[in-house]
Amino acid sequence: MTDSVIARSYLFVPASRPERFAKAHAAGADQVILDLEDAVSEADKGSARNHLADYLSSGGHGMVRINSTQTPWFEYDLSVCRRPGVKGVVLPKAESAEQVERVVRQLPRGVGILPLIETAVGMTNLSQIASAPGVERLIFGTVDFRTEMGIEGDDQELLFFRSMLVLASRAAGIAAPVDGVTVSISDADELRRASERGRRLGFGGKLCIHPSQVAEVNKAYRPSDSQLAWAERVVEHAKANPGAFQLDGEMVDAPVIARAANLLKQANRLVA
Repeated sequence: MTDSVIARSYLFVPASRPERFAKAHAAGADQVILDLEDAVSEADKGSARNHLADYLSSGGHGMVRINSTQTPWFEYDLSVCRRPGVKGVVLPKAESAEQVERVVRQLPRGVGILPLIETAVGMTNLSQIASAPGVERLIFGTVDFRTEMGIEGDDQELLFFRSMLVLASRAAGIAAPVDGVTVSISDADELRRASERGRRLGFGGKLCIHPSQVAEVNKAYRPSDSQLAWAERVVEHAKANPGAFQLDGEMVDAPVIARAANLLKQANRLVA
């Protein structure tokens, strides 16, 4: 993935399993998240951090999910994230702009933060978190959020909250948020429905917990060939027709042109 393309798929790999790092990178995900948090038991936190440090020292790269600011492992995790090769930091249980700022202060310049919104407090403070300096985009931690809220179901039950993340991201001027995981690894239909739902709601990507999920997520979050063909025609016509114009019997004005340009940007095909 080039830096100019917004990531669609984020694949978790436990930092305690270094033998899986290469496989994760080969799965086709736009970003790999080396996980020090939920995928690692308390007994393995230290060894997982050491594995990650060794991997980065040998030229490895990826994003890192650290443990939350409320845990005893937080500062140790951040010390590893100052090494070259760290492409971004996922902050779990993000509940305030102050927590984000605490992380940013200890990272090299240019390393973005992706706050995981997975608590009621985090959802309440969504706008402040999204607007905090250093935030690249928000992630919806649907599983933990549902657990805390006592919500059963991952569809209409979370519609309001998903829309809140999309709205806060747009208002803060950051990239579209990343949707949570689909826990059923073997149900391809469920993954497809969840991915298409997220895209329709305004999400820009999705978390993956297994390499087999990556291709479907990438497909769902990539504009279709017909959408890209339409977008290219709109942008080309706009060059010769300042203001509003008609195309295929439909009125095209500034918001439509902006949508067309955004579709091309998602596919790294923006017409100059």
